[in-house]
Amino acid sequence: MLLEGRFLALRFYLGVRITDVVDAERAGPDGPERVWGWTYRTLDGHLEQGRLSYEVVKQLRTGAVTFWIHAYSRRAPIPNPVYRFGFRVFGRGTQLRFYHRAGQRMRALVEAHTAGTDTPGPAPLTDGVVIAPAAGRSRLWDPLALPVRHPGR
Repeated sequence: MLLEGRFLALRFYLGVRITDVVDAERAGPDGPERVWGWTYRTLDGHLEQGRLSYEVVKQLRTGAVTFWIHAYSRRAPIPNPVYRFGFRVFGRGTQLRFYHRAGQRMRALVEAHTAGTDTPGPAPLTDGVVIAPAAGRSRLWDPLALPVRHPGR
C-alpha cells in the first residue's frame, strides 16, 4: 500500500505492507467482543521503520466501541539532509497529531452511527492519486525524491 504523507507543501510517498487483518469474535475481559483491524509494516524508503496496528473493538453486550492504535517506530536512515533535519524537528509531533485525528475521526463515526445519521464513506480521491496495478507504472514521480530504481525493469 502506498501512503501519502503531507507536511506543508511537501508530499512524501511511503510504502507499507499489510501483514495482518483481523475480523473475528473473541472473549474479552467484559464478555464477548467483535474485533476488526489491520497491521502494516514500513518498507524500504519509508521515513520510519516500524509497525502500526489499528483495531476497532465492540463489546457485544454493551455496544461500547474502543479504537486502538498500537505503534512502534524509529527514524529510518534518511539520505536527504533536509528531510532528515525536518523529520527530527517535526516527525514526532506530526505522528502524535495523526494518532489524535484518527481517534477523533473514529469517535465522530461512532457517534454519527449511534445517532442514526448516515456515516460517510471513504473520502473521494483527489487529483494526483493514481490507482493502477503495481506493474502499471515503473515509478511514482515526486520532484523532490531521488530516482527510484526497480530491479529487472
